[in-house]
Amino acid sequence: MAEIVNLRMVKKQAARKAARSKGDENAVKFGRSKAERDLEKARADKASRDLAAHERESE
Repeated sequence: MAEIVNLRMVKKQAARKAARSKGDENAVKFGRSKAERDLEKARADKASRDLAAHERESE
């Protein structure tokens, strides 16, 4: 005798699995660690400060 399966639950599990795999693919493509994001932000802030330090005062 076959096992009784709730189709609604099977569909939801399949959708979860698909969403998880798509999220994992996107994380590999676009994801960066928090340390990498913080380092990039710190470098951008320093570049901005350095540029501002070389500006002339206009009065």
